[in-house]
Amino acid sequence: MTPPENRAGRSLEDRVDRIESHLAIQQLPVRYALAVDARDLDAWAGCFRPDVEMGRLGRGREALLSYIEPLVRGFHRSVHQICGHHIEFTGPDTATGSVYCRAEHEVEERWIVMAIRYLDDYARVDGEWYFSRRREQHWYAADTTERPQAVGFRGWDGAGEPALPDAFPSWAAFWKETK
Repeated sequence: MTPPENRAGRSLEDRVDRIESHLAIQQLPVRYALAVDARDLDAWAGCFRPDVEMGRLGRGREALLSYIEPLVRGFHRSVHQICGHHIEFTGPDTATGSVYCRAEHEVEERWIVMAIRYLDDYARVDGEWYFSRRREQHWYAADTTERPQAVGFRGWDGAGEPALPDAFPSWAAFWKETK
């Protein structure tokens, strides 16, 4: 008997695989946030594919750990709240995503709040979904006693320059003057 197909021609098995994949990918940012806040660096690195590319640092989770460890020492406590997640499948074992996050960091005597968007690439390796790449963009980083505008949308040296909202391709077009 031929498996039932949906309107797009996908078998029930393919549809179930897509649902399971979607759910597994949705858990990655949550696992990442919990690991960061718990300072469980092995769990954090375990969210990334075993052969993750780290540029000049090399490949693999050991290279990732050598990058991560000094970063998390730049703030004491943190709270990462996942606010939304959009996933697009690009193949049976690959996908991309956009994740919103509100993050709070204790940086010395300051409490910095950040509004973040992560741009993610995902890959299924040996049946498990992982991050292949994670890029952070943020709208602002500001101490809770400051308005983001008062600090140029930049709360501490480790926050970097905010990429958003200018990084949205539609942003400039929306604000462009019409003639």
